Amino acid sequence: MRVVSLVPSLTEAVAATLPGALVGATDWCSRPPGLDVTRIGGTKNPDRDRILALAPDLVIANEEENRASDLDALRAAGLPVLVTEVRTVPQAFRELDRVLTACGAPVRPPWLAEAEAVWAALPPPAARRTAVVPVWRRPWMVLGRDTFAGDVLARLGVHHLYAGHPDRYPRVPLEELRAAGPDLVVLPDEPYRFTPDDGPEAFPGLPCALVSGRHLTWYGPSLTEAPRVLAAALRAAHR
Repeated sequence: MRVVSLVPSLTEAVAATLPGALVGATDWCSRPPGLDVTRIGGTKNPDRDRILALAPDLVIANEEENRASDLDALRAAGLPVLVTEVRTVPQAFRELDRVLTACGAPVRPPWLAEAEAVWAALPPPAARRTAVVPVWRRPWMVLGRDTFAGDVLARLGVHHLYAGHPDRYPRVPLEELRAAGPDLVVLPDEPYRFTPDDGPEAFPGLPCALVSGRHLTWYGPSLTEAPRVLAAALRAAHR
């Protein structure tokens, strides 16, 4: 199989399972480190001609990360395109099974079985905290309804306050975020790279958990350690 991936988390999943299958990936596909494949541009602006020149057997994409117009154009050019939809942790496992099987994996990889077992073994949260979860600033945008990251946090005992918003990633003024009265603010390092010096200062008096965006939003090998890594970052915010 010759596979082009337009999704960083799927790139990592395929590379960990089928070394050598990937022939192309986006500029944002940073895992595994040192991945030696042709870069085909961004998730939102892939170089279609470069993808076609690679003559892949399959292009893998995601309904949220990639534009339908690009995927339609690749299909029109004769390329098979598999598109994932991931809104929950269980759905992530089903979609990973589907992608890896389509890419030629003869058996379910051990890392995927381990990840599913880790999440299944999580005890019910002892307490539930509320949070706002910005994913961008200038303008401020937060997690809204039906997001994978929101489901991840819910399974760790964190309910984000805009889970019922009509939009999946609503723009919300900073004053409204502060007035919502969250127990804490969760600040991932992607897609916007929040840091100790860029983000927490906007929420004076509120605990801020700086978390790994890869563990919060990626579905792939990172799922094996995501509960432990994220839980530690959430605990640290209350020390």
